[in-house]
Amino acid sequence: MESILNKFEAYLLTERRIALNTFHAYMNDIRQFATFIHNQNSSLSDTTLDHLKLFLSQLKKEHLSAQSMSRKISSLKSFFAWAHATLQWNNYTVDLTFPKLGKKLPNYLSEAEIKELFLIADKDTSEMAQRNKVMLYLLYVSGLRITELTSLSVSSIHFDSGHLEVMGKGGKGRIVPLPQSMMTMLNGYLATTHKNFINTHQKTDYLFPTLYSGVIKPISRQAFWAILKELCKKTTIKRSISPHTLRHSLATHLLKNGANLRSLQLLLGHENIATVQIYTHVEVSYLRKVYDKKHPRS
Repeated sequence: MESILNKFEAYLLTERRIALNTFHAYMNDIRQFATFIHNQNSSLSDTTLDHLKLFLSQLKKEHLSAQSMSRKISSLKSFFAWAHATLQWNNYTVDLTFPKLGKKLPNYLSEAEIKELFLIADKDTSEMAQRNKVMLYLLYVSGLRITELTSLSVSSIHFDSGHLEVMGKGGKGRIVPLPQSMMTMLNGYLATTHKNFINTHQKTDYLFPTLYSGVIKPISRQAFWAILKELCKKTTIKRSISPHTLRHSLATHLLKNGANLRSLQLLLGHENIATVQIYTHVEVSYLRKVYDKKHPRS
């Protein structure tokens, strides 16, 4: 069975080319199901619809969220669709339906809160703080996912045209334009601070490198999350935010300032325009406030 799982791993990484985080989530889900099916004195190849329903029923008793349940089902559907195509196994996951997901408005910061966060980041002039400041500014102005930010290379920056080459989910690349002020900040960072985060005898193309046990690696997502939390503690922002909050914030601010959904889709790297339509709920909410405040008949 392990050899089959290894083949599925190779399929996800080479043919599907899914993001690393998604890959680990999928494999954890499939291995969890494999353990369950073993405890049922059966095997993955003999999985029935009853097995699948019982597995999901047990997960439901553990009070998993609709989002988590949806991902488990997605993992199972991917695995058994692959197994059906390559191993001729029966695929009963076609009869599984996804739970209804409630529409959840994205958590975002106001433009005033973003400005306050930047002001806090500007105060510390240490080398570490300067690196953190560049990451913070770049994450917001580009709308990158945190994994996309931490994996950026120096060669992905095109100073002549003022844009970034970004490798997004599923190995899909996109071009992200940057304001001149951000290009100037990146240029200054590379000329001064960047080299101090690596051993002088080693070279790297990582934009945000760090030394782990003497080995140069890109800064981790978790490390930047901790940096962001510390910065937020020094502001008046009381709610919990994550690196993804900055991405939601940029999207919301762009919409409020007249950007269209298609432009937003291209900037954020969403395959389906429906994915960015959640921001229209924020936009309508904003328009409602403007209407109530400004309309002469309101």
